Amino acid sequence: MKKTITKFVGAAATVAAIMAMAGCTAKNSSAKGNTATGDKVKIGLNMELSGAAAGYGEQQKQGFQLAVKEINKAGGIKVGDKKMKIQTVIQDNKTTTSGSASVAAQLATKDKVTAVVGPATTNDGTASIPNMTKAYVPTVSPSATDPDYTLQKNGKVQTYVFRACFNNDLQGETAAHFANNTLKAKNVAILQDNSSDYGTGLASAFKKAFKGSVVSKQSFAEGDKDFNALLTNIKSKNIDAIYVPGYYSEVGLIIKQARQAGINVPIIGSDGMADPKLAKIAGDQNASKIYYTTPFSTMSGATNKTAKKFMADFKAAYGQDAPTFSALAYDSVLMIKQAIEDAKSTNSVKVAQALAKIKDMPAVTGTTSVDKNHDPEKPIVVEQMTKGKVVSATAVK
Repeated sequence: MKKTITKFVGAAATVAAIMAMAGCTAKNSSAKGNTATGDKVKIGLNMELSGAAAGYGEQQKQGFQLAVKEINKAGGIKVGDKKMKIQTVIQDNKTTTSGSASVAAQLATKDKVTAVVGPATTNDGTASIPNMTKAYVPTVSPSATDPDYTLQKNGKVQTYVFRACFNNDLQGETAAHFANNTLKAKNVAILQDNSSDYGTGLASAFKKAFKGSVVSKQSFAEGDKDFNALLTNIKSKNIDAIYVPGYYSEVGLIIKQARQAGINVPIIGSDGMADPKLAKIAGDQNASKIYYTTPFSTMSGATNKTAKKFMADFKAAYGQDAPTFSALAYDSVLMIKQAIEDAKSTNSVKVAQALAKIKDMPAVTGTTSVDKNHDPEKPIVVEQMTKGKVVSATAVK
């Protein structure tokens, strides 16, 4: 009986060991990620091409495609001793978290991409992370701005998650420093987009860093058209400026209605305003004393050769000036290209490791390095708009 038990335990231990080894082998096998074969490397786009954020998604798609076109025209990405062309796999997540998660799984496991650009929004991007991480494939978001986007719940960095944009904290703090030091504002009103983490996060960061008094704080939602009640309340306050963290579609109307109501103080905002459509919605005659933080200035071409070429090529390709979201998507592709070249490999695990080590990479939105939280380190500027035209871009510390 004792021998039987001993044999049974020994056999069980052997089986367990084999299973453990099999599990380990499977884990190590999956940990290899995706590696391109042949003369092409697949890069996916998980993007909001329909639904509420489609306007921004389409702009990012344009920047993505332009970058790929120019890289391929130049021969492709240098991988060791050969060059490989980029093959794109573009999918619409429909501005839904379920769609984003599904697209992530398809791109990473079925299409076997080496890396992914997108999604655009923090919510959709966050929904894609589990499937990207499970497949060991890196993703670079052009515009997911929530500070915690690249971090796990325990505070550690997400190994396969990167972004090309600034986070909300940095933008809000920069706007506050500008209000404090350049505008010398003492009293401000805040109008925040309460329908997204983008608006609320920026407002919170601004309020913490602003040295004066916030005499009024009100909110609006995406899709709102009439802001007169909010502006009437603000007009009765003794304000030196208004901080409006939101997107051009609503902020353009706020600017127009504020000026029509006789409110002529400076209006400060964020990169969601950095689009030529802002002035069209507000009206050129109303769009003066307008300031916003942005990683990309239309005046960058004077000092940045990469930006100058990008703006000329974008205008030639699409017949319009390049918006910030297109610039950020373009740079997202450049980051992946740089990582593949640095890694000398198309293996997705090695590419993720190289993304984390990017240092002083020439980019449209400024020379870029990646920090320990997988956030970009690069210049941030405040653009000034007068009569619907950008007249200056000031670097803010």
